[in-house]
Amino acid sequence: MRNRFVILLILCSITTLCGVDIEDLSFGEESTFEVVTWNIEWFPKNGQTTVDNVSQIIQALDVDLIAIQELDNTEMFDNMLDELPEFTGYYESGWFAGLAYIYKTNSIQNNDIFEIYTTFEYWDAFPRSPMVMDLNFNGENIFVINNHYKCCGDGIIDFGNEDDEEYRRLMANDYLKEYIDTYLPNENVILLGDLNDTLTDDVGNNVFQSVLDDPDNYLFADLEIEGNNENWSYPWWPSHLDHILITNELFDDFNNINSDIQTIKIDDYLEGGFDEYYENISDHRPVGIILDFTTVDVSNIVKPVNYHLTNFPNPFNPSTTIGFTIPEVYTRRAMSLHIYDLQGQLVEILVSSNNWQEAGYHQVIWNATNHQSGIYFAKLTTNGETKTNKLVLVK
Repeated sequence: MRNRFVILLILCSITTLCGVDIEDLSFGEESTFEVVTWNIEWFPKNGQTTVDNVSQIIQALDVDLIAIQELDNTEMFDNMLDELPEFTGYYESGWFAGLAYIYKTNSIQNNDIFEIYTTFEYWDAFPRSPMVMDLNFNGENIFVINNHYKCCGDGIIDFGNEDDEEYRRLMANDYLKEYIDTYLPNENVILLGDLNDTLTDDVGNNVFQSVLDDPDNYLFADLEIEGNNENWSYPWWPSHLDHILITNELFDDFNNINSDIQTIKIDDYLEGGFDEYYENISDHRPVGIILDFTTVDVSNIVKPVNYHLTNFPNPFNPSTTIGFTIPEVYTRRAMSLHIYDLQGQLVEILVSSNNWQEAGYHQVIWNATNHQSGIYFAKLTTNGETKTNKLVLVK
C-alpha cells in the first residue's frame, strides 16, 4: 500500500505498550485530496457519546471531504459542526435520505450539491437518492457521488424482480454508470458509499458487473481490500461493503506515489477495540482514498515500487479476471503473469516474460476449465519485483 496509515505507538518506561487513542489518527497530507465514505449508523448511535467521538475523529483525520450515510438527527449533526470551525456540512433531509457531506472550507470550493434519480420510477433502485457534489480542489474540478444502496438479499440476482434486493442494487449501479457516461463523460468522478454488496461475486450475480466489464473507464480503487478480510469495512457481518469507484480521468493520479486507498480502522485506536467502536460509533468502518494531483518528475528520484494484484470473482468457476497495476514510475517494462498450484508447479502462463506492458491498470482472464478445484497462485513479475495473489477454484 502506498503512503501507509500513520500509527504512533507510545512505549511506557518499563517496556509496556501503552494504548493509542483517536488523536493518533492520521490520513493524507495537506497537499493531497482525501475523500472518505462513512456509514455512521444512524448518527448519533449513542447520543452525545457518539457526537464527541465523531468530532474527535474528524479533527484527527483532518480529511478534505467525508461522505456520510445514515444521518438521523440533523440537529445534533449541526451542533457538532458548530464545534468544528474548520468544517461545514450539507444534507438534503435526514428522514428521507440520510446522506450528508462534511468538508473543509479552506480546501474545498463547493460549486453545487444536488440529488439525482429523485422521482418515483427510480425509488426501487434508489431508496435514497444519490447526492452529487461538484467541487474544486487546488484547481481540480471533481464530482463526488454519495450513495447508500438497498441492503440485504440472498446473494442471487432475480432479474426483472423489482422487489429483489440484488436486482435493485444492480439497477442502481447501471443507472449511475449511465449518468456518468451521459453527463460526466470527461470529468473527474468519484462514486462512493455503502453499496451493500461485495465486488467479487461471480459474473452472473455481481451487481457491479457493468462497471467491472469497463476497466478502461472505471476502477474500484478498493478492489484490493476484498482480498484481505482484516481490512473489510463491515467486520460485524463480516464483509466489505463500502466502496470507492473512480473514472479513468483519475487513474494516473491514483497511481501517484502519495495516493492510497484504505479502510480506516478507527477501532485500533480505541481501548475497547471494535466492541467499543460498535457500541458508540458505528457498525461500518470508513474507507478513504488519497489522491495526489501533483505532477512529479521521476527522472531524478527513486520511488518505491507498488504493484497491485487481485482477481474477481474469488472463489471462481471456471474463470476469473486477474487485475494488476504497473506503477507509473515504469513507462514500459517486460513482465510475466504465471499460475502455480499449491506444490509450486507452473500450471499456466497467462503473460510470457517477454511481454511488454504500459504503466497502469491491466486485466487478464484465466479460464481454469481444464484444472481441478483447489488453491492456485497468480505470480506477477516485472522489473525484478514479484507480487503473488491466491486464487480459489471451486467446481
